[in-house]
Amino acid sequence: MNDILPEQTPVWQYLEARVRGVLQSYGYQEIRMPVVEHTELFRRSIGEVTDIVEKEMYTFDDRNGDSLTLRPEGTAGCVRAAEEHGLLFNQTRRLWYTGPMFRHERPQKGRYRQFHQFGVECFGMDGPDIDAELLILTSRLWQALGLEAHARLEINSIGTAEARAEYRQALVDYLGDYRSDLDPDSQRRLLTNPLRILDSKNTETQRILEKAPSLDEYLDDESREHFEQLTAMLDAAGVPYTVNNRLVRGLDYYGKTVFEWVTDSLGAQGTICAGGRYDGLVEQLGGRPTTAVGFAMGVERLILLLETLELVPPDVNNEADVYVTAMGEAAVSAAFRASEAIRSAMPGRTVVTHCGGGSFKSQMKKADRSGARVAIIIGENEVRDGAVGVKYLREERDQEQVSLDKVGSHLASQFANT
Repeated sequence: MNDILPEQTPVWQYLEARVRGVLQSYGYQEIRMPVVEHTELFRRSIGEVTDIVEKEMYTFDDRNGDSLTLRPEGTAGCVRAAEEHGLLFNQTRRLWYTGPMFRHERPQKGRYRQFHQFGVECFGMDGPDIDAELLILTSRLWQALGLEAHARLEINSIGTAEARAEYRQALVDYLGDYRSDLDPDSQRRLLTNPLRILDSKNTETQRILEKAPSLDEYLDDESREHFEQLTAMLDAAGVPYTVNNRLVRGLDYYGKTVFEWVTDSLGAQGTICAGGRYDGLVEQLGGRPTTAVGFAMGVERLILLLETLELVPPDVNNEADVYVTAMGEAAVSAAFRASEAIRSAMPGRTVVTHCGGGSFKSQMKKADRSGARVAIIIGENEVRDGAVGVKYLREERDQEQVSLDKVGSHLASQFANT
């Protein structure tokens, strides 16, 4: 788990603002859930034999003896909250959330045990049109971030539970002949969650899978038609994609559409956004049957991608616009007055008022280090004359003397085109 320092938070704020803006433009509403839930919620939703439940969850007993878990993902909690508060019955919902998730897994670059996600969940819409909207929406987000050339879409249909059960048996029968040649994780999954073997990165296992049965051969007619309509909608919207018949999701609740946005710009291929349909989960958790689809994207990995590709705009920083200095006790009150006038005249700009005293030289050093374009200088002479000095720190311009009453409007005109 890591700290996010003041020098880093502007990039986080930039990404969060872009994501929020796109989601709001599509009519999605924010929901905020607790970071801790009853452990049983995740066991019932994610699946007892997934890596998350078996090895990665932070689980503990509280003082009442209840088993609680720091949320490893957001979908189950969102479903619980929506059902608990009556948001789903005879309604459609487009929801989003953001916040920390927790998994005890091996840390690596762009992956931490406390990590952050944006999640999107849609309820009550059973057609492929909402699947398409999520993918079109995400494509627009990549455009807003300048990532459209660095993210590609892979999609698949994993059919109904019945179709997957039939395919599961065929896959087990095939892989059983190669059991000793599979990597250790795949050998274990052969008995617990064999579809996850399709995700294996082991070279020998991938070679064995080349001649394995394809899930596409076992799809039911309804799932096949749903997928064909989805791809037609993506074609019409101009969203490029690749059908990956080996793409499955690691959580038990998925069915029909599954997808991943992946990038090759971080070295090894990495997933930056993933999701799919989970039409049975609401009922599985005790609610009325409700269709659903959603996705999650990792904030840390997206920030790493933006920084690696140098796509963070240069004005995304913690720098001040104006730094107000005050030399002498009499100047402090004038400095606060000037600062408030500037803030009122230039909403959205950063105005730092020097506090703590110090010499003129030391205050000007701090003004320069702040990154401010302008320093406001107030000393005894300025207090006497009811004026301030305006010194341009990044331009070859003479210092100006401006009335204290007019400093806000004066600076507003100077900053108007920047």
